[in-house]
Amino acid sequence: MAFLSRNKLLRLLLAVLVTVAAMPIQRANAARLKDIADIEGVRSNQLIGFGIVVGLNGTGDKKGTLFTSQSVSNLLERLGVRVSPTDLKLANVAAVIVTADLPPFAKPGTKVDVNISSLGDASTLQGGTLLLTPLKGADSKVYAVSQGPVSVGGFSVSQGGDTAQKNHPTVGVIALGATVERGIPFDLFANGQVHIVLRDPDFMTATRVQGVVNGYMGKGRAKAIDSASIVIPLDQGMSSSPVELIAKLEQLNVEPDTVAKVVVNERTGTIIMGENVRVSTVALAHGNLNISIRKETQISQPNALSEGQTAAVDNTDIDVGEEGGQFSLINETVSLGEVVGALNNLGATPRDMIAIFEALQRAGALHAELEIM
Repeated sequence: MAFLSRNKLLRLLLAVLVTVAAMPIQRANAARLKDIADIEGVRSNQLIGFGIVVGLNGTGDKKGTLFTSQSVSNLLERLGVRVSPTDLKLANVAAVIVTADLPPFAKPGTKVDVNISSLGDASTLQGGTLLLTPLKGADSKVYAVSQGPVSVGGFSVSQGGDTAQKNHPTVGVIALGATVERGIPFDLFANGQVHIVLRDPDFMTATRVQGVVNGYMGKGRAKAIDSASIVIPLDQGMSSSPVELIAKLEQLNVEPDTVAKVVVNERTGTIIMGENVRVSTVALAHGNLNISIRKETQISQPNALSEGQTAAVDNTDIDVGEEGGQFSLINETVSLGEVVGALNNLGATPRDMIAIFEALQRAGALHAELEIM
């Protein structure tokens, strides 16, 4: 019995080892293919339209907004009411631009969100309702229509010369406020292949995607044709279920390669550095220049029986001081942590680091792309 128990245990351990060996190796920085790439042709399309928002509480376009009055006049005429644009008072009406994104493979009846933006001088769209508005694509064809109450994520209140405002009350949304009337005809597999496009083109990443896909489908199936494109031909077996193939390919794990880059925002003092940033051996001195300006106004009083007059005299003292900057040696680093640690040892603030990075780049010691926003 003891021998049989050990034998069962050995078989169990062997099965576990085989299962672990068959599992795909996932690296720490690996990402799903669907998170770093798209399938060519699977994209949204922008729609735009001109509309009228009614029902505003005196916060609409002013009388001088000619295109609003002309649009309302044309709308009323189509409804059987003829009114001259000059006779309209449009305090409760606002002209707006309506925009939306038509999702890929959208079918008639699909609901999509729309954004509403004031086109005239309306103070707020709060409480308004968008009238029926056709949304057109770049080819001037109508693909959706929108109508409904506008939701504004803010407010604007004015009373007695005082105004209180939060966010942007002249911009609103209508959740699922547009109905698709026409789909965009597109055959994703018309050319008999699947075309994967990387969102961040990189030759190393494209090569890794090619290797991962070939490891899943078989050697020689996928081919990287440039830094952003990987082509997978569809044979007779795959052409029957290409959607299932794409779904499985999107779950493959790929480790994307990134360029060494330092992104700085001078307005906010924000610094973002990639893990591949390297700095050559360089001596760096950092010191702060302090300037103190003190202005004092004194009264000059003339002597008795003199013909002088009392006058105000401004005395200004300017003190300039500079903290002692010592040379610090930053050795060639192998990690991002060492780069940050070396700069922190200098007591540099984020804004000081921006100037340091610019100087390092000019000296040729920063082996990374410096992008200043």
